[in-house]
Amino acid sequence: MTLDYLPYLLVAVIVAIFLSAAIRILREYQRGVIFTLGRFTGVKGPGLIILVPFVQQMVKVDLRVVVHNVPPQDVISRDNVSVKVNAVLYFRIIDPERAIIKVEDFMAATSQLAQTTLRSVLGKHELDEMLAERDRLNADIQEILDQQTDAWGIKVANIEIKDIDLAENMVRAIAKQAEAERLRRAKVINAEGEQQAAEKLVEAGRILAREPQAMQLRYFAALHDVAGERSSTVVFPLPMDLLGHLGKHSGERS
Repeated sequence: MTLDYLPYLLVAVIVAIFLSAAIRILREYQRGVIFTLGRFTGVKGPGLIILVPFVQQMVKVDLRVVVHNVPPQDVISRDNVSVKVNAVLYFRIIDPERAIIKVEDFMAATSQLAQTTLRSVLGKHELDEMLAERDRLNADIQEILDQQTDAWGIKVANIEIKDIDLAENMVRAIAKQAEAERLRRAKVINAEGEQQAAEKLVEAGRILAREPQAMQLRYFAALHDVAGERSSTVVFPLPMDLLGHLGKHSGERS
């Protein structure tokens, strides 16, 4: 009796093996690149995929955004400053066929391309530009990478420069430069203040020369300031007319 069911059992095992080799289920973010006897025959998915066992093979491709840390790169800026730069790369596959057929390992190829592009682009800029214009540099690197990876069916969404590490002596030199810049600005502001004060004094002198009564009011204000509280100065006010007459008599005698 057991031997009678043996053929059916073998058929069931064969069918199970066939179905396990033929049925594939791909998630929403996955695609399958199908090869029939080694030749590309299409891209399928997501959902249920039926393959012909031993005739068709499938390579899964993930369409989600890949976050890749670019290893630290030694960069020499245009003003001959050595820095170490690392970045983060965001990219995704938009054409599974080209990503599998056109390049052997799209992950390694994109990583190496990002490293070389990072060094070449940053090497064309000075250190001050690297520190102050990261957004523009990120956009330039992203544009170059996107153009070169388009042939591989890869879209570079963004690249962000994370850190720019400087040697200790360069950090001290930049600190000294910043301090000198602040001192220069302070001196310029002080000089501009002196210039504006001199211009106002000249303008005030012209007004006082045109109006003698204004000079008398200024004289009273000066007396009020000198004769303030807790002052040991003794003030003897003289009439302005008397000073004027004295000036005239001295002029006539001369």
